Amino acid sequence: MRIEDYALIGDCETAALVHRSGSIDWLCWPRFDSEACLAALLGTPDNGRWLVAPAVDVVRSSRAYRPDTLVLDTVFETATGTLRLTDFMPPRGEASDVVRIVECLRGEVPVRMELVLRFGYGERPPWITASDSPRLLKALSGPHAAFLKAGPECRIEDGSILAEFTLRQGERADFVLTYGPSHRPPHDGIDARQALAATERYWKEWCARCGYDGPHAEAVHRSLMTMKALTYRPTGGIVAAPTTSLPERIGGSRNWDYRFCWLRDATFVLLTLLQAGYREEAEAWTQWLLRAVAGAPARMQPLYGVAGEYWIAERESRVLAGFEGAAPVRIGNAAVAQLQLDIYGEVMDIMHHARLSKLDLHDADWNFQKALLGHLEEIWRKPDQGFWEVRTKGRHFVYSKVMAWVAFDRAVKACEQFGLDGPARHWAGIRDAIHDEVCARGFHAGRGAFVQSYGSKELDATALLIPIVGFLPCDDRRVQGTVAAIERELVWDGFVLRYRSGRADDGLPPGEGAFLACSFWLADNMVLQGRLDEARALFERLLALGNDVGLLAEEYDPRARRQLGNFPQALSHMSLVGTALNLARAAGPARRRAEEGSGPASA
Repeated sequence: MRIEDYALIGDCETAALVHRSGSIDWLCWPRFDSEACLAALLGTPDNGRWLVAPAVDVVRSSRAYRPDTLVLDTVFETATGTLRLTDFMPPRGEASDVVRIVECLRGEVPVRMELVLRFGYGERPPWITASDSPRLLKALSGPHAAFLKAGPECRIEDGSILAEFTLRQGERADFVLTYGPSHRPPHDGIDARQALAATERYWKEWCARCGYDGPHAEAVHRSLMTMKALTYRPTGGIVAAPTTSLPERIGGSRNWDYRFCWLRDATFVLLTLLQAGYREEAEAWTQWLLRAVAGAPARMQPLYGVAGEYWIAERESRVLAGFEGAAPVRIGNAAVAQLQLDIYGEVMDIMHHARLSKLDLHDADWNFQKALLGHLEEIWRKPDQGFWEVRTKGRHFVYSKVMAWVAFDRAVKACEQFGLDGPARHWAGIRDAIHDEVCARGFHAGRGAFVQSYGSKELDATALLIPIVGFLPCDDRRVQGTVAAIERELVWDGFVLRYRSGRADDGLPPGEGAFLACSFWLADNMVLQGRLDEARALFERLLALGNDVGLLAEEYDPRARRQLGNFPQALSHMSLVGTALNLARAAGPARRRAEEGSGPASA
């Protein structure tokens, strides 16, 4: 098993991962952060999977998304014939459906269908019953129900649903699996053919709204579709990934649950969506953020549930062994209770860019933002867990202080540029004090670079964001020295590490892959510095890391040549789109953020 062997399908409320063998090995129902009912990805087939594949040896296989859609075709060639398996999730109506259509393109092929539903993250087999027809089956488990409408006759065996049949050229078989609460009557099953046409139409119409037609347009469109697929449509929240505990090191313990929405992605998401032409999605994301953080500023969290839920307790699975034995498998994320100062800057920054873009922000309460700044004034000198959510004692992370500077800088701009009321002179004084402290304590003169935290000598790739948020201009000697140091010391076979995990204590055993978003940030800095040929070369190397259907995980291991971490990763795809826009347009998102965010103290 390799992470890149999977492809994504989804209905903009949850998602499934389909292995190239024809097995759906991950599905959480009814939301991204719900319990998994197919969890073989993190265990064994006994933890839940849905296989549709030839019942004979496969000579070769290939797969691809249909152009401008999230409809996946996998083609299996056997000695006796060729099968095409089409997988998709229709945009959700009254219920959530997974549709699988298998068709014989040549000759004849025996087919096996095996549905092993295991609710509770692979732990609880459902009670399965058949209706009057062996083609209609119902699975119940506590609050959950799933209904299978199958073309071929099925049988129930050992808590699973099985079917064996043979297809000849031109023949097809349809399977529709529908989720519903167990206390409600079942929904009428959808027609697979009509659903396929509707799903293709939905994605093609969405892609047609894209405002980008520059170089590498196909990769940009695929990344934007991936971001859309990771959006919880009822609220506009975007999850970091649809998975939990895919390892950052094979066999290691750096395994985290990413099925939630992080505030620190806020401005990245906003500017990327706006510049790609998706204003409606940008507004929905911003409104989600405003609703999520509403309340006492002291209670603001780094991450929330897809509808803005506060409580995201972390626990470890009792039954899942982990991807290739990488344990523990974590459910929930304890980072929710951490102090991470950078999120205050992200909230104020997204409000700043939303005002500049004239978004309709009816939930934007200036009084709340002023209260937030009052709280930040009290805590910005505290140590925190930082951008990387370290599980050690807090430190004075340089990037956290930079983003505290961003918060007060954007507040001053709200007064100066938009006429909002507030103590602008007082905020400017705090902003300048933070700037002076970061330059004095966060810059290591001997190394000629900004370091990870005060008193440290270790580098951190978050320093690549210093010119992008406008803290210092890209031609400042300290910025140039920092970029050069990162290129010398944090680049592994052409890709950027977050930091040296063996030297910078983060509370975990050392060892992980290169972080793809950081590598895109380096390309963005090259663009800002006018090093366009180098930026293009790095960008194209990063594009080449995508799997055969264009998807990226969080990290990459250049030695093993494989993807690592949760998959697909929104920040990786968001960064890909941003860098493409930076290379194609003089005022791409990095330059826009740098120029519109730069304050007097950055000179």
